[in-house]
Amino acid sequence: MIKRLLIANRGEIACRIMRTAQNMGIHTIAVYSDADAHARHVREADEAHHVGGAAATDSYLRMDRILAVAKSTEADAIHPGYGFLSENADFAEQVGEAGIKFVGPAPSAIRAMGLKDRAKKIMQDAGVPVVPGYHGHNQTADFLKRKAYEIGYPVLIKAVAGGGGKGMRKVSRALEFDDALEAARREALAAFGNDDVLIERFVESPRHIEIQVFGDSHGNVVHLFERDCSLQRRHQKVIEEAPAPGMTEAVRAAMGKAACDAARAVNYEGAGTVEFIVDGSNGLTEDGFFFMEMNTRLQVEHPVTEAITGVDVVEWQLRVAAGEALPMAQEDLSINGHAMEARLYAEDPSKGFLPSSGPLHTFDLEWESNYFLPDGETEGIRVDSGVTQGDVISPHYDPMIAKVIAHGSDRMTAMEDLSAALSTANVTGLATNVPFLQALLAQEDFRAERFDTGLIDRLGEDFTARPEPSTAIKALAMEHLLGLEEEEGLFVGDDPFDATDGFQLVGTREMAHQLEIDGVLENVRVRFGPHGLQMRGEDGIPNKAVKRDEGIFLDDSGPQPVLYLQNDGHHYRFSLPTFSLIEDEKSGGDGTIRVPMHGKVIAVTVADGDMVEEGDILFSVEAMKMEHAVIAPFDGQITGLAIAAGDQATDGQVALIVQSREDVA
Repeated sequence: MIKRLLIANRGEIACRIMRTAQNMGIHTIAVYSDADAHARHVREADEAHHVGGAAATDSYLRMDRILAVAKSTEADAIHPGYGFLSENADFAEQVGEAGIKFVGPAPSAIRAMGLKDRAKKIMQDAGVPVVPGYHGHNQTADFLKRKAYEIGYPVLIKAVAGGGGKGMRKVSRALEFDDALEAARREALAAFGNDDVLIERFVESPRHIEIQVFGDSHGNVVHLFERDCSLQRRHQKVIEEAPAPGMTEAVRAAMGKAACDAARAVNYEGAGTVEFIVDGSNGLTEDGFFFMEMNTRLQVEHPVTEAITGVDVVEWQLRVAAGEALPMAQEDLSINGHAMEARLYAEDPSKGFLPSSGPLHTFDLEWESNYFLPDGETEGIRVDSGVTQGDVISPHYDPMIAKVIAHGSDRMTAMEDLSAALSTANVTGLATNVPFLQALLAQEDFRAERFDTGLIDRLGEDFTARPEPSTAIKALAMEHLLGLEEEEGLFVGDDPFDATDGFQLVGTREMAHQLEIDGVLENVRVRFGPHGLQMRGEDGIPNKAVKRDEGIFLDDSGPQPVLYLQNDGHHYRFSLPTFSLIEDEKSGGDGTIRVPMHGKVIAVTVADGDMVEEGDILFSVEAMKMEHAVIAPFDGQITGLAIAAGDQATDGQVALIVQSREDVA
């Protein structure tokens, strides 16, 4: 049995692996970067070792340093988690050569499944259905464009070394092909160091259904049923569930057999996931699914499988890596109830899902234990997280805060319980996708099982819009920022001679203020009274603030207090402006374009003096290997260009100014 386990990962998945290993009596060894010196996975490990700088390329992707730590700590196994080195065949090979167990499949299986074109050929030979397309070696643009025409539009361009939607573009007509190919290749090269692509037919009304498989060194292969991961945004999974809605026993048997055949074709050992694209236009059928790819690692969404099967997938991984046979045969496995998982991210849906970074001033869910093992509760809420209150969401890594998993007797119960759990999430300091997740769980088509991978895109911007804070919320923010809170709920005395907030002998005590809301100044008028503060609404009627004990954090560590407030899941940042901010506002800086997030500037498409039109792309920033384009807010002329391709830019940095046509004239 494994006695000393090094976990070559960070965050949520490192904590997840650690819990099972420690429950099994295994000594856990963590590695960390400069940015993660005080991270949760470091705090919870039995020992932890530094492996490099904040960037993943300087730390979590440094095979030499991780192997050096494994040798010096006498680790007898390495678990790679997901991401980073988890599907790196060279790393798995070096681990084995060092006499250390790699918790995962053999390097040969990783290589076989690592390139989509080779994997599809292996699957075809094994009798596993694949989507019609071109998976060959000719990568010239003209040839690929001709193949797309032969396959028939719409088509998908996909990076052969891809995953997570990176290097993938849908093309609806030949006119769009060249630009899409260039963008897919650029993104694939940045993410995987390989810009080769394949071309496939785009499946109409596609569902993304995957099968969890397991193999061991004794020739046994089983599947742990399916997960539906169709609810996606830009090919990134948002909500996953098991079993798949609308699944029949006949289709499940066919997909399970195909997945096990895929695993046997590469002599697979350990946990793996065979992903299928499914034609959902006429319901699920035995001939309507096609092999998409095989992930040779643990999946982010594995908890929903654990919930419905009662299997601890990580424990099975560790036992198989130690040479044991699978604990259960196929006939011993069964489905119990329904499970659903939501990925809680530090990102702002109202701003195109831009990732957020910084401290979690508050982070609390009703379920403080943050974990239950599959052999514990059969139904309930599970929270997997790699952070706690006070930790920092780093711009260097994925901005996931937590995974929230609900397990109930049926789909609707799991859905309602998941929504209720998310409603208790108290997160301040960073914008989150909680309102977006709750809106999805309430969406009519999703609840009625009428959905495919394009559902979120079809919902449009209205689905991600953030409401303006009410006058009551603004009043509450002003109370905190002005320091009006007193004991026993009293804010100022009834005696006007005791007042310090706009004393006057007669009439209503009302003052003009300026309140900064997410960086935008607003003029407000407030009234002070013995039991709180009131603010005029649009109708001129003062609104009383509703008192709340949660979702509020006042940061008074700087020269100007900043209040972070969460209301109905939406996150707001309030402050009282300084004189310099007021002057900036008066100077008319509407055309100032700022960098929307921490990241690398990969393209600047304008120069000083250029005339642009509303909607023109100004520059692109890369974060988490995905491209984000910044567009012109109105027609005008470029001035003050302060960034260049290749720059590392910070969130809020001034990039350029768009001077309106009227000002230019």
